[in-house]
Amino acid sequence: MRRLLTAVLAAMAASALWASTAGAQDASDASQLAPVDVFEVSGLIDDIMVDEIVEAIELASAGDAQALILQMNSRAAVVSRSDMARLAERIHTADVPIAIWVGPSGSRAYGLPAQLLAVADVTGMAPGTRIGRTGTPLTVPGVEIEFGQATEQLRSGTLGFQDARRLGALRLTTSDEGVPVLRNMVFALDGLTLGGQVLDTVVERLDDDGGVVRDATTVRFSKLDALPRLLHTVASPPVTYLLFTIGLALLIFEFFTAGVGVAGLVGAVSAVLGSYGLGALPVRGWAIALLIVAMLALAIDVQVGVPRLWTGIGLAAYGVASWTLFLPVDGTSLRPSWITLVAGIGGTALAFIVGMPSMVRTRFATPTIGREWMVGQMATAVGPIDPEGIVRLGDAQWRARTNRATPIPAGTPARVVAIDGITLEVEPEEGAARDYRERRSKGGDSAS
Repeated sequence: MRRLLTAVLAAMAASALWASTAGAQDASDASQLAPVDVFEVSGLIDDIMVDEIVEAIELASAGDAQALILQMNSRAAVVSRSDMARLAERIHTADVPIAIWVGPSGSRAYGLPAQLLAVADVTGMAPGTRIGRTGTPLTVPGVEIEFGQATEQLRSGTLGFQDARRLGALRLTTSDEGVPVLRNMVFALDGLTLGGQVLDTVVERLDDDGGVVRDATTVRFSKLDALPRLLHTVASPPVTYLLFTIGLALLIFEFFTAGVGVAGLVGAVSAVLGSYGLGALPVRGWAIALLIVAMLALAIDVQVGVPRLWTGIGLAAYGVASWTLFLPVDGTSLRPSWITLVAGIGGTALAFIVGMPSMVRTRFATPTIGREWMVGQMATAVGPIDPEGIVRLGDAQWRARTNRATPIPAGTPARVVAIDGITLEVEPEEGAARDYRERRSKGGDSAS
């Protein structure tokens, strides 16, 4: 009896051990499946994004991935139609199945990026997303760019998920809720036969309560590296516009300050990055020229420290250049948002009307307490003084003012006759009072 009881207990322990081991094995089965790669396609499709998509396809094809999902949110492509056609062909002929998911909610696939959905093996959309404005179809060998009954409508219009699904624009049978998150897209791939192979992306198991739990295979995410991501971000209309504007403004600021400082370095980097963005985006050449002319016009009044006619001309030219800088692509406007335009125009106006003139006045001024010795000294006009300008006295430059009837040409001597705050009142050496002391003496005698 004792041996029988011992044998029963041993059998029960072995059964429990096997059950726990099997349960652990079932729970980890999903990790044994071939992974699914995901690459994020966000923003305008430029040369950098095209190269990175091709590289993601090659890595997925050469590796152990059973599928590649392109997570798309792009409103336009700024590369040529031939480049987009080659990208579409690469997606269509890839050795690994490729799915395109427009998501998450709020994402868009417009223009040439939307045409990529027609060449992918599987396509899905999240609720709240839209596709369309495909325009003239690309010429892709071996495939026709069409979206079922929605083909004509998508060429000039847009569709949300429900309408796109109803009209056969998607290549994935999903529920009425669509594919809300990327995990659901991985689930939707399970059991599909693509490229001669059946995708196995989900494992079902029982939980402790006896319910069915679905575990997805490993998902490997990838995105642009640091430097390509920086250049891709720079090559977006609002960032390019603001960087180029900030760069030019800081360079002008540095021009009116002594030496080369942080402002000059930041301005140079911003201008270079902004120039890269202008080279990557479709822009109007005359608008770029107008933007530079506007900055030069604003700089004219900066050197005199007082906003005048040129400030108004510069701001007007800057506003026109800002509004017309970027060309539309496939019916999609690339013009920056109102918030960006207000920030650019308003910030520029504030800088050149208030900030820089104050900086110039401060730079050319030193405390006047204990500076009475300058009265009667001879200075040299740095530029024309008519009636305001700049003079050099010793090793410093000062703001100066003279009578309108006695303008002082550049490079000629001028006598300091008084100090008004931070401005020196000067007179020409000849043609005005020859001796300020004599003038003061006469004024004192008459008063007495």
